[in-house]
Amino acid sequence: MSTTPRTVRPAAVAAVLLALLFSFALVPPAGAAGPAAGAVASPGAVAAASTTFRNPLNTGPDPYLTYWKGSYYLTTTQGGSIKMWRSPSLATLLASDPVTVWTDTDTSRNRNIWAPEFYRFGDRWYLYYTADDGVDDHHRVYVLESDRDDPAGPYHFKSALVPPNHTADFAIDPSVFTHNGRLYLAYSGINAYQHNGLNIAPLSNPYTVSGNAVAIDAAGGCPEVREGPDFLNRGGRTWMTYSTCDTGKPDYQVWMLSLPDGADPLVPANWTQRSGALFSRNDSRGVFGPGHHAFFTSPDGTEDWMVYHAKSTSVNTYTDRTTRAQKITWNADGSPALGTPLAMGATQNLPSGDPGSGNHWINDDGRSSADGTLAYTGTWNSGTGCAAQCFWGDDHWSDRAGNTATFSFTGTRIALLSVRDTGNGIAAISVDGGAEQRVDFYGAIRTGETVQYLSPKLASGRHTLRVRVTGEHNASSQGSFVSVDRAEVYTG
Repeated sequence: MSTTPRTVRPAAVAAVLLALLFSFALVPPAGAAGPAAGAVASPGAVAAASTTFRNPLNTGPDPYLTYWKGSYYLTTTQGGSIKMWRSPSLATLLASDPVTVWTDTDTSRNRNIWAPEFYRFGDRWYLYYTADDGVDDHHRVYVLESDRDDPAGPYHFKSALVPPNHTADFAIDPSVFTHNGRLYLAYSGINAYQHNGLNIAPLSNPYTVSGNAVAIDAAGGCPEVREGPDFLNRGGRTWMTYSTCDTGKPDYQVWMLSLPDGADPLVPANWTQRSGALFSRNDSRGVFGPGHHAFFTSPDGTEDWMVYHAKSTSVNTYTDRTTRAQKITWNADGSPALGTPLAMGATQNLPSGDPGSGNHWINDDGRSSADGTLAYTGTWNSGTGCAAQCFWGDDHWSDRAGNTATFSFTGTRIALLSVRDTGNGIAAISVDGGAEQRVDFYGAIRTGETVQYLSPKLASGRHTLRVRVTGEHNASSQGSFVSVDRAEVYTG
């Protein structure tokens, strides 16, 4: 929270503003389940969110996700390794524990490991990524092969993917696609148009480049970047969607090219540019820089979905990029309609065939979608000034040492999300009266609905989580505020 106190408006004005927020910025999307304004679930109520979920799915950027044999598998950029999260429901990915599927001792390629993606060919999985030796311009594209038919590996190094005409050139963000029965590698790297421009090269198999790369002159609204290509095929065309602008900018966005079935993807003129952004910032929902996406299908195969990263701040920064998902639709001409980015925390229906989770939320004002309560000691500030940055548009905050906020819930894990800010301080958090853990709520820039804390896994049953204001802060912070907004409760 800011060190500047927020103005508390007269009750009548606050009520009008709150009503507007519910009707405009924070209502669930059409068709999605969500609580009515002012509704309070009684303890022991059936979890209304058992077939719904809320973003984020992960705190990392550059996501890739697929559903296979009863589980979702997710990777995001982690830097020094490749980690994978697995969960039977989209709703529980944030609370799942990662497995490290790859580290490397080769110093030429074990730094700055970015944007892993994994695909199944035959009875093996191939994991594509980029890495360097600590120098950004030394980024190259690599591929791993699984030892068995399991997306979580284990994996072994298979090869570098280097087109003959780009043997010493920067390359990131690999993706593969099949067109006319042939396999191709797409990536971002040096070409005649951008330092980070789109390139396509033929593959003779999942781990062998079989010819030169061709550069694609793709539009994008910003001059500097074309990256993160991903592919769909429908309506007689292959649709190549990609991200443009620097990923730190709030204007990072998704654009698209298309290629008719039967046309050669290695002939740049065969690609048709769609005019304008396909998916871009949504200021009214507090979503900035949406992109670096991938597509996946629902467990029953009837729906198409997109996973992507976005930020909750308009500041130009590489931090605060979190993984989110939402359903996509299709236009009459067969092209994908990605829609508009939804607010962080917007309640959405789970993909068709997802078994659900029983997750539920507890709001800072005490409302809950299931079995959850919240009690405060001491005097806390509260209001709706954070608007789209907060769940349901409201939050509580305090810098009074000793003040507490105690969540009571039935479940196995709880996550705390709230605004991170330059005036925030240190909280002491304890579960079931146990030892306190110090958690710093400070952020160098203000961001909305940020994961501040994820509890350890707990035995199924009734629990409490207490947030205590310590009145302390780090040397960079301007104050000692602790914020309370949304708690996400997991029951599985």
